[in-house]
Amino acid sequence: MKITHWKNQPVKETPHKVDVRPLYDHDNAQAMHIMLQPGEQLKPHITPVDVFFFVIEGTPSIQVGEETVQVEENSLVESPKDIVHCLYNKSEKTARILVVKAPKPAATTRVL
Repeated sequence: MKITHWKNQPVKETPHKVDVRPLYDHDNAQAMHIMLQPGEQLKPHITPVDVFFFVIEGTPSIQVGEETVQVEENSLVESPKDIVHCLYNKSEKTARILVVKAPKPAATTRVL
């Protein structure tokens, strides 16, 4: 059995300049742990595969298409492929989000 703890994973360098740590990386899916400090956010971007966000901690605002909603802990948000999406932490507490892409993208994500 392979067990991966997010704190033991190295921070991945991304255009977003936030704490992103790879947890799972296989052809069928990719999972990342994102930690946003208060005031941090990703850059709006478009992913060529379906994505879901699971809020582990905090209350980040999640944008999918034209809609942005503050999401509570233990909630899952779906984002279909080829639609702009983004994560924002407008709160005063750290937010942690599990991001899963399925299947693993063959093309690159387009940062806007």
